[in-house]
Amino acid sequence: MISFLARKLPDPIAKGLTSAFLRLSAWQSSGMHSQSKVLDLEGVRVIALPALQDNYMYLVVDKAKKEAAVIDPVEPDTVIDAVKNEDVTLKAILTTHHHWDHSGGNSKLLERVPGLFVYGGDDRVNALTHQVADGDRIQLGSFNFDVISTPCHTSGHLCYYIQPDTDTGAVFTGDTLFIAGCGRFFEGTADQMYKALVEKLGTLPSNTNVFCGHEYTVTNLKFACHVDSSNDAIKEKLDWAKGQRKQELPTVPSTIGEELATNPFMRVKEKPLQEFANSSDPVATMGFLRKKKDNFRPEAD
Repeated sequence: MISFLARKLPDPIAKGLTSAFLRLSAWQSSGMHSQSKVLDLEGVRVIALPALQDNYMYLVVDKAKKEAAVIDPVEPDTVIDAVKNEDVTLKAILTTHHHWDHSGGNSKLLERVPGLFVYGGDDRVNALTHQVADGDRIQLGSFNFDVISTPCHTSGHLCYYIQPDTDTGAVFTGDTLFIAGCGRFFEGTADQMYKALVEKLGTLPSNTNVFCGHEYTVTNLKFACHVDSSNDAIKEKLDWAKGQRKQELPTVPSTIGEELATNPFMRVKEKPLQEFANSSDPVATMGFLRKKKDNFRPEAD
């Protein structure tokens, strides 16, 4: 049974670094932009479900209690199929933000599965039943989602963090943190995105798996190469990502450690990015990079 607990987010650093995930696999998802992917943590399974043109939804399963929550279920039929395949009971919807491609499937899924709790950060979230805020905690079976408020892309944007038992954690970042990128500043400022990426998400354990809302990785890494051209880690990851996409394999998950090494928006305190932005201020560098990214048109391969 899922319950909402208004407890403050524990210090992520205190949780420490833990062992790597136990199993990672994929299966074909016909007609979608990518194959699905499964990540098994200690007692928890995360299933990445492709949707629309480039979205990802995530089914998170407590393996012992056979209960599940789904994040941003824009295509309810795909979610229902995954729930049946896993033979679990769906208990809740966790919404990162109100945009239609993230919350637009909530009502239809509620019609299919009455009684679901619908969590989100503001009253624009479709079919919202429980509004949550930074530091709140949502219980699913024997583990918890910690709520991290990351306003900027939208004012009510949330990320959801889990660290089951002592194993590697995972964070579901919607349109705040992408692999090698970040969301547009539709309703916020560079300072808010700096706080979200550097001060909050960037302080999670480095082996935390990052599950973002869209498959934007190749374009993001091309931009990262453009603004951080001496960074060999970016070049290596771009080659890898291109190989994944040629096979219709997803590039999720990344890790916080990988993002700190390759994501220009999480590296705004680093000299190469500040030199590119001609600024020693990381917040100003964040704003400069986002404006450049808004107008970036990568060359075709």
